[in-house]
Amino acid sequence: MSRVRSRIVFCAGMASKEAMPLSLPELFPDQDYRFHLTLRKGDLAGFFRQPDPVVLAERQRWFGEDPGRYVVGEADAEPLVAEAEALATGWVGGAATPAGDVTRRLARLGGRLEPDLVLMAREADGVFRLRAGAVCFPSAWVPAEKHGLTLDEIHGVVPGLNPALAPAIGQFLQRLRPGAPYERANWGLAATPELNLHPALGRPRLSAGLGPAQLWVRIEDQILAALPVTGGILFGIRVRVVELAQLLAEPALRAGLHRALVTMPSELAAYKGLVSVRDELIRMSRG
Repeated sequence: MSRVRSRIVFCAGMASKEAMPLSLPELFPDQDYRFHLTLRKGDLAGFFRQPDPVVLAERQRWFGEDPGRYVVGEADAEPLVAEAEALATGWVGGAATPAGDVTRRLARLGGRLEPDLVLMAREADGVFRLRAGAVCFPSAWVPAEKHGLTLDEIHGVVPGLNPALAPAIGQFLQRLRPGAPYERANWGLAATPELNLHPALGRPRLSAGLGPAQLWVRIEDQILAALPVTGGILFGIRVRVVELAQLLAEPALRAGLHRALVTMPSELAAYKGLVSVRDELIRMSRG
């Protein structure tokens, strides 16, 4: 398998008020797999647009059933939470929760928005650390385990990511300015179309023998924005799923997926849970 290359690309152009996610051809180009931080100008109001009622009802159910599983934050995160609440009122309307328990406020905030939300504070050493979040659609990770971590520490579990991109990501975060958010996306594969893949739920995992009708491409559209009041960073995650069969039906997308799978390093494929299905997926996607 090929060694992963890396790059950071800033896409030119103004952000659209009708912000559109990256298309499937953009996510599956005819290129070798590599770590990349392809960024384009974003639009917070468009990203946190009025939510789908069905998705919002699911989010409110998760936050209501077990907020401790999906909410991260302590009292010292109150300024970050207050700033996010004020922004959310502008995006989707409604009133911010009165000052009080940060956990309850984050749960309510998460139930007002369709994307998940993570808030990072710039600490005295100038480094950003995760201090608050409302995440009920995690991609097989535990939000509480990320509390207090830097981005390098959060990314440390991904084989090869920090050596490839950590310095450039750090520089990007330091240069991020209020009013100029950026968007990006990444993808993985899942054995379920469910949005909430918290490990505690025991969702089906990728395993040998699964066919295209039992596999889904899981896409995370992400936005990063500097917060003008606290100096923190807001990180939004909007999840969408696409049937693998739909992707395989398009020759160009099938070729892009095939090339990514063939050139992905084995240790990264293992991290993504692809080991048991990789050979079969390569066969399925072969032109």
